[in-house]
Amino acid sequence: MNVTKILAGVTLAGVLAVPAMAQDPTFFRIGTGGAGGTYFPIGGTIANGISAPAGPRPCDEGGQCGVPGLIAIAQSTTASVFNNSAVENGELEAGLAAADVTRAMYRGEGKFEGKAHPKLRVVANLFPEDLHLVLPKGETIEDLGDLEGKRVGIAQAGSGTQVAVLQMLDAWGVNRDNMDEAELNNSQSAERLADGQLDAYFYAAGWPVAAMVQLASTKGMNLHSFSDEDLQKINEIIPAYIPSEIPGGIYEGIDSPTKTPAVSALLVVSSDLSEDLVYGITKALWNDNTRNLLDNGHAKGKQITPDTALDGVKALGVPLHPGAEKFYSEAGLLK
Repeated sequence: MNVTKILAGVTLAGVLAVPAMAQDPTFFRIGTGGAGGTYFPIGGTIANGISAPAGPRPCDEGGQCGVPGLIAIAQSTTASVFNNSAVENGELEAGLAAADVTRAMYRGEGKFEGKAHPKLRVVANLFPEDLHLVLPKGETIEDLGDLEGKRVGIAQAGSGTQVAVLQMLDAWGVNRDNMDEAELNNSQSAERLADGQLDAYFYAAGWPVAAMVQLASTKGMNLHSFSDEDLQKINEIIPAYIPSEIPGGIYEGIDSPTKTPAVSALLVVSSDLSEDLVYGITKALWNDNTRNLLDNGHAKGKQITPDTALDGVKALGVPLHPGAEKFYSEAGLLK
């Protein structure tokens, strides 16, 4: 299937569907994550791609090719949990969030029992987030049970990483009572590991992670490679986390592939947003201009494609926004 031709065929319909936005500026806030992770640069690229503030040059003359009149802004946040909550209550128009956390929050399950977020809607599956378990250079562990009694960065409160990591650790008998946990963002964790104040830290993100690139090239680091048995165990605990691999050579000094679990990152919005607006945003996300921005930005941008935009979404149980659904149907991508 030639996706580019299909998308070109619905471009005019997308423009006609949002005439009001060509007249009045519409501000659109996208919650991302910390500056040292992957959500922030990817969110910034998406914001750039879907924006088209009023200006002298149209798209075909070198201007921006997003939704007419839309000004999207990527905001640094504590990531998945915060983003989903802010989308639900109207503090953000959109957010990047891990699939497992989004499912649990939408359904009001697990940690979020009795706190369902029924307004959450999916626009697209974006890219896999690989769990990085970072150790000091030269250090190794057998499994997660070895972190008992250690100083461990479990990611910041409000992040999907922390929710998942605490579930994983608990399966190996490690919890807040028998480890010295630190709730830190990725950059803070990398700094403390480099200074000898942490024995390990977790962070789920698309590689390469900027703070880890710096850590590896200065102080040095190691990544824990999970056994196949442990990956299967984690998948049974959290089905949204599937076996994955961080290729060798991504981080200086780590030449062999690292086996690790990964979860999909999603772009989510509220059901309160109009069908026309989300249709226009979805169309802009997959146009040629945004494709160029994604391909030339963060390395994970190349993995954000229309062909994988719906991967796992049906099984997730969180609905597509009607505007996104309309676009994928017209593009022949919705099976």
